[in-house]
Amino acid sequence: MASPPKYLTGDKAAIREFIDKFDTFLLDCDGVLWSGDHVYEGVPETIAYLRAQGKRTVFVTNNSTKARPEYLKKLKNAGIPSEVEDVFGSSYSAAIYISRILKLPADKRKVFVLGEAGIEMELASEGIQSIGGTDPNFRRDITQADFEALANGSALDPEVGVVLCGLDFHVNYLKLAYGMHYLRQGAIFLATNSDSTLPMHHNFFLGAGSCFIPLINATGMKPLELGKPSQAMMDAVEGKFQLDRAKTCMIGDRLNTDIKFGIEGKLGGTLHVLTGVHKKADWDKEDAVAVPAFYADKLSDICLDS
Repeated sequence: MASPPKYLTGDKAAIREFIDKFDTFLLDCDGVLWSGDHVYEGVPETIAYLRAQGKRTVFVTNNSTKARPEYLKKLKNAGIPSEVEDVFGSSYSAAIYISRILKLPADKRKVFVLGEAGIEMELASEGIQSIGGTDPNFRRDITQADFEALANGSALDPEVGVVLCGLDFHVNYLKLAYGMHYLRQGAIFLATNSDSTLPMHHNFFLGAGSCFIPLINATGMKPLELGKPSQAMMDAVEGKFQLDRAKTCMIGDRLNTDIKFGIEGKLGGTLHVLTGVHKKADWDKEDAVAVPAFYADKLSDICLDS
């Protein structure tokens, strides 16, 4: 059984020891830095403090709706000046996996997307063609002609070799039907992440994992996940940033993604903040999916300048 996590809030000596222990902090965004467009109090100052201590901060997010340049804008608007290289999102992770790891046949290199523009942008940055996604032709009701064309295969692009799913604010029967038929024809099933919910506006909404459940039910297949807690993502992060895992800490608000990501990746530590999805009761359970090494009420509690 995992040891109980160390509570940091209000304990300056413990916070100093915690910060000195690590060179790199991997930070989740939704539920840690902000909820929707609301930036939690003290977050910009805390990031600035960590950087002033010589620490590297990398934003590792499962939110697939935004590409890295869009996340950069959000970070800057939140008062956290950053570079594109400071962001590692699940859409980028998926694009890297498809372009550099998957060995797709030359005639099967297109990707059918169930998701938003962030996925399309990251795929394009790696030279990958995609269909579906934000195309208005897929944001409509299904027709009898669609049923017929999908059934006989004439609607399907023979060059599609991957179905990639993420959070889709316009998910509908037509997109799901296309995804199902591509999978039945042998396409590889990938997901940017499987978060069941998304914290926004001090509440919760459907996450990516809730969008593609119909494809799992219809095909009996499960996608390879390329966001947290996937160790394919951890390997990519380690390779890109050349970090020392023993001196790296994952900070997040979800046990089944952020904290599990850090534990399975054998990082030096994990810090859970209570501003997002999971609370102390969730790791106190006997069957808890993961137990953090440290926890705090909010991210700004580890800023010793405040």
